[in-house]
Amino acid sequence: MRATAAFSGSGDPHPRARGRGPNWYRGDCHVHSAYSDGELAPERLAADARAAGLDFVATTEHNTASAHSVWERLASDDFLVLMGEEVTTKTGHWLALGIASGQLIEWDYGVGDHLIDQGLRQVRDSGGLCVAAHPHAPYPSGSFMYPYEGLDAIEVWNGLWKSDRPWNADNEAALADWGRALAEGIRTGRWRPAIGNSDAHLEGQIGVPHTVVLAEELSTASILDGLRAGRSWIAEASTVDLSLTATAAGRVAGIGEHLSAQRESVMVRAHLCGAPRAVVSFHTDLGEVHRTALSGSGVGTVEWQTRAEDSAFLRVEVRHPHGGMAALTNPIVLA
Repeated sequence: MRATAAFSGSGDPHPRARGRGPNWYRGDCHVHSAYSDGELAPERLAADARAAGLDFVATTEHNTASAHSVWERLASDDFLVLMGEEVTTKTGHWLALGIASGQLIEWDYGVGDHLIDQGLRQVRDSGGLCVAAHPHAPYPSGSFMYPYEGLDAIEVWNGLWKSDRPWNADNEAALADWGRALAEGIRTGRWRPAIGNSDAHLEGQIGVPHTVVLAEELSTASILDGLRAGRSWIAEASTVDLSLTATAAGRVAGIGEHLSAQRESVMVRAHLCGAPRAVVSFHTDLGEVHRTALSGSGVGTVEWQTRAEDSAFLRVEVRHPHGGMAALTNPIVLA
């Protein structure tokens, strides 16, 4: 049985695949094919996504919906395709995820035209998600010049690299900006989750990196809900696996969740596999507070204790010995 295809103006706007029920699902939400400036056909990209261990992808061609109908035919009972667009404006790019099939979001404007809010509303009215793409990309129109208000998430890790390492200074700058904004965002109750995508244009790029989302099912609505809530982490490849929990007086919270700890001690535990000799670091509103190097096996558990009065949130970064990223998480919020 194939996944239900959605067409603009008719049918269910949220296609659904069989999936594994409530679970962690791996997906790449920034993918280009030959229908814009990518080199590969959607059929090849879908096959490569499956081979990379992905459960879903989003088609995000530049300023066109022409590939939607092709991608719909590639969805199946165990592979979800989200309709999307990379809205490539004159002063920054953003991803419209979960829009209706055939829907086109306006893109021909710059920050001085004050038109981005119309596009953001258009996506939200469709039940979709708005993501600032590669905010520090070093080319004309690539840097994101708009305020983040109105955006649902930030692409802090974009894998369109110019060498053999999918982590560079542009990603480092995006991560630093996002990390600095977390404390204020959590204080006001409006923090924006981080996501990571390959921005695949060429062979071998899809899924490097990708976002791992906790969702009730493998459906567009559930995946978007998980991304919107920050119940997700970013992996360099499907060979990397990570879990993060915080426990206080028998209560447990995971990534993107809140833990009410009051004055109780909070035990933070991160378990990782697939990143030999990586360095695992814990981060709070005080910055980096703890780090531990893993063994050559790449398997290990790192623990650290804190209190809610000392840490507004906690998140994890996993880096290779050369400094490149292997994985990073959204925060667990302490209250």
